[in-house]
Amino acid sequence: MKLYIAEKPSMAAEIAKYLPGPVSRKDGYITTGDGVITWGYGHILRQAEPDEYDPKYERWRVEDLPIIPQNWKLLVADSCKKQFEIVKSLIDQATEIVHAGDPDREGQLLIDEVLDYVNNQKPVRRILLNALDEHSIKKAIVSLRDNQEFHDLKQSALARSRADWLIGMNLSRAYTLAAQQAGHRTTLPVGRVKTPTLALVVRREREIEGFKQVEYFTVKADFEHDSTIFTAYWKPHEEQPGLDTEGRLADKTIAKDLLTSLKSAKEPAIVISCETTEKKEQQRLPLALSTLQVMAGKKFGYDPQVVLDTAQKLYERKLTTYPRSDCEFLPEAQHEDAATIIGNLGRIANNELAGWAAKADTSISSRAWNDKKITAHHAIIPTVERCNFASLNETERNIYYLIAQTYIAQFYPVHVYDQTRAELEHAGETFIANGRIIKELGWKEIYSADTEEKKEDDSTMLPSMLKGDRPLFIRASAEKKSTKPPGRFTAATLLAAMKEIHKYVKNPDLKKQLKDVAGIGTEATRATIIKELIDRGFLKEETKRKYLKPTEPAYLLVDILPEEITYPDFTALWEDILHQMAEGNASLDTFLMQQARFTASLCTKARGADIPLKGEYHCPRCRKGVLQLRNGKHGKFWGCSRYPACRASYNDKNDKPDMPAPPVKKQGQG
Repeated sequence: MKLYIAEKPSMAAEIAKYLPGPVSRKDGYITTGDGVITWGYGHILRQAEPDEYDPKYERWRVEDLPIIPQNWKLLVADSCKKQFEIVKSLIDQATEIVHAGDPDREGQLLIDEVLDYVNNQKPVRRILLNALDEHSIKKAIVSLRDNQEFHDLKQSALARSRADWLIGMNLSRAYTLAAQQAGHRTTLPVGRVKTPTLALVVRREREIEGFKQVEYFTVKADFEHDSTIFTAYWKPHEEQPGLDTEGRLADKTIAKDLLTSLKSAKEPAIVISCETTEKKEQQRLPLALSTLQVMAGKKFGYDPQVVLDTAQKLYERKLTTYPRSDCEFLPEAQHEDAATIIGNLGRIANNELAGWAAKADTSISSRAWNDKKITAHHAIIPTVERCNFASLNETERNIYYLIAQTYIAQFYPVHVYDQTRAELEHAGETFIANGRIIKELGWKEIYSADTEEKKEDDSTMLPSMLKGDRPLFIRASAEKKSTKPPGRFTAATLLAAMKEIHKYVKNPDLKKQLKDVAGIGTEATRATIIKELIDRGFLKEETKRKYLKPTEPAYLLVDILPEEITYPDFTALWEDILHQMAEGNASLDTFLMQQARFTASLCTKARGADIPLKGEYHCPRCRKGVLQLRNGKHGKFWGCSRYPACRASYNDKNDKPDMPAPPVKKQGQG
């Protein structure tokens, strides 16, 4: 018997439709003419909690940290016990197994861990379902691969899962206990990805709070050549007085004198250099989940979780491919579907999409089609299923629109333009003019209405100039400007920061190294992490734009943790190692040993953390804790928050600690 194990019931039902023979639904599985299909509900197995390794860990104690499992333990989730027994029974009966988890790191692990848990020795093959339309599923069924090919992907997922456990379980306990000893009655959840993400928002808020506006002047001049007037911008000399630390002209008197000098010069300007270069801009790549989330956030104001949920619905309706993809490329063989997909988009009930599709040339093969860039999944694109656009709700229409728009762009020519840079000299001062002449609009025709594209293409039109030409100076002006504070994060821009984490790395050498790393977190987890920070009260959304602001517990958490966990440097490095592991270039055991040492060092740091005391009555004995009202055998009393390290205790007197008054100093005593 061939047994397919899908990640969830809906996936199993879709596979069953396209297997031969009669289909019959049973309790927990489906029979077909080509075998049986069963399913999980995401992770059937869960990682054991600390107290399930040893009951003593049920109570949080500093002396028990760090907790490092020697043999990692998985347990069947309570809600999945019945289904697990069905899956186990079917594995026992099977002669061949087909792994039908989602085509990503997590999907690989959650079926593999079940097979390992039951000690399966039967051959396992892998089906990769990037879309649920008939064509894609039938193609995947006849293209099964050996599951062993994905061993490294499983190792990467296992490493991520165990590293998150080590950091989360240990550091949450270590720093919660440290905070409680200083009088804070709170639980501080620490996460390998969650904490540096929260710290991004806290630091940004502090930048805004500490921002001091700076005024400066932008000097520009208009020149005329061959009856064309153009604008050039002043470039200060290296030794120019009056510049601020950012190289901006901040001195009003110097700006005024500069304008006088320019206006009084009798000689015309001279062209020092003028270079024109033809440039080509390749088609914008199709969408990974995070690029879709950021784009939808900017264009429609959608929360990242809404985008993921909507993309999942479109996928389940067979209209788009697998949503949790971190890949922006497409398999070369899939180019053969282009005519069908573009044809369907040309008949869609959306004038823009239909109009663009009508002009598309499916013979064009953009850089998106590249087998070397494909792993278990590919970019999110429309499927060959025709979309009934009118049947979608507004959010679904907008998300489908963005996915389709970027796919159509692959079948437009590259964007070609001439870029001109001219350097002029007038009155001993240097001016720079940049211009762009579009030769072929190409794929940018599809994005011509977008504000960002307009900004990029709105360049000065320059006349044809040669070195030595003498343009006529017409006028000069100095525009007064003010610096602006950095903008607050929204869920969409925070997600973009998580993806482009190299920009926020503290170590400059590491910043260069991590530029190509795909950020922190995964495509599937980033939105969930942001939502969890909001739900747990560490971030709050404000105004219609839903700007994110940190709360008091967020400041406390970020302030008491060491930089190793609040800056993204280490987490980004770990993500790089996990990526290498998925490609077979890093060891699971070595990685976990590093994580265990790192965890132990941070637990040690927690014991000496400098945490502000919170409480009305500071402990007079240790001076490091606060007195808290407690109930004992003989009634209420006040004890130090650092018990048992400090055993100071005082009777309760009218809801206040009955402490001896400090000794009165006699006159003359120092």
